[in-house]
Amino acid sequence: MLSFDTLKDQVADGTVDTVLVCLVDMQGRLMGKRFHAKHFVNGAWEETHCCNYLLATDLAMATPDGYASTSWERGYGDYVMKPDLATLRPVPWLAGTVMVLCDVLDHHTHEDVSHSPRAILKKQVNRLKAMGYDAMCATELEFFLFEKSFDEIRKSGFRDLAPISGYNEDYSILQTTREEHVMRPIRNHLWDAGLPIENSKGEAETGQEELNIKYAAALDTAEYHTIAKHAVKEIAEQQGHAVTFLPKWSHDKVGSSSHVHQSLWQDGKPAFYDESDALGMSALMKNYMAGLLKYAPDYTAFMAPYINSYKRFMKGTFAPTRIIWSVDNRTAGYRLCGEGSKAIRVECRIPGSDMNPYLAMAGMLAAGIAGIEEGLELQAPAKGDVYQGETGMIPSTLRDAAAALKGSEMLRKALGDDVVDHYVRAAEVEIEDFDRVVTDYEIARGFERA
Repeated sequence: MLSFDTLKDQVADGTVDTVLVCLVDMQGRLMGKRFHAKHFVNGAWEETHCCNYLLATDLAMATPDGYASTSWERGYGDYVMKPDLATLRPVPWLAGTVMVLCDVLDHHTHEDVSHSPRAILKKQVNRLKAMGYDAMCATELEFFLFEKSFDEIRKSGFRDLAPISGYNEDYSILQTTREEHVMRPIRNHLWDAGLPIENSKGEAETGQEELNIKYAAALDTAEYHTIAKHAVKEIAEQQGHAVTFLPKWSHDKVGSSSHVHQSLWQDGKPAFYDESDALGMSALMKNYMAGLLKYAPDYTAFMAPYINSYKRFMKGTFAPTRIIWSVDNRTAGYRLCGEGSKAIRVECRIPGSDMNPYLAMAGMLAAGIAGIEEGLELQAPAKGDVYQGETGMIPSTLRDAAAALKGSEMLRKALGDDVVDHYVRAAEVEIEDFDRVVTDYEIARGFERA
């Protein structure tokens, strides 16, 4: 991290000349402006402004109607971007550059914009703090690395995609050595940017990578995840390669996930641990996990926000299909990790690599809080191949997940009606956009034979 005083010194001596002032949008991307560093330290550090459409667009930056917060009728006014100077950090893969993340505030009231991802997660973190707990999380980033660059792939119409390796490289040292020209600078630059990088590894498909970052407070984890995802794209591009965080870029390839590990701490100690329990689970953990399970359909749209997200949920692919928990079992939607130790935690295996970590974690924390408040009883763990069974299924389409989100009384209470309605509309926009498109699949299948 970087103090503001240090930044001023670096600007004065010419070490830093650019400040990236960023907000996190609905899709979990960094959006913002590049400031001349001298202007930033001379006053722009207090606030800047952006169009309020930045929290009401789709992936392609279109401005669909139906949002209560902003519209053509309301003129698309401004939001305040308020830099959080505690998030200042160097950006080592870009010369002379630092980054700061912003809270998004209403232009008139200077209150948090309720549907901004950072505000949504902070609200749930603060609810837990009021209960005496700190939320600790970690995320795993999976992605595919390709032979060609983003520009080459885009100009080819996103066809003939060739991953950087030709075989499953799960844990392979030989194959990942060939990819070190990309992965080594990712690990090192992110470490130098203040992210507690643990490791990278080959994942279970051709050209698939995984990046792991040490657990931290929930808000820090969301920021690590978002910055890392952005950096992976930029650093890969610098080396002439494209990456994708699309969960299922090919129907015959394994998908990419983003598992979320979570636990609650109290007074610096793990509150999920009870050495007297057979599995080491405290009563608090059991309530929390029961909430995760009960309300999983409600927040699935935050874990799987696009049409493509649901193509990943297939049997025998290490992606879950059922809302069920098991002990150290990778076929379940929720896996108990660290059994019998102070490292005990729950891993949610449902989120895909396209998740917005702020929204996904906020949904999980809200569900866990509900489990605690309702004193929910945790069902016994499943055993064996959890793919075998037809109960407790994860919503199978974005349409189903959006309906569950819309009808969620728990999330409406925890997040607010305006927030739920905003992200229901976001899901509807994705569905409407997809429904109007004629796909290559339809033409190839029915052009002659229909």
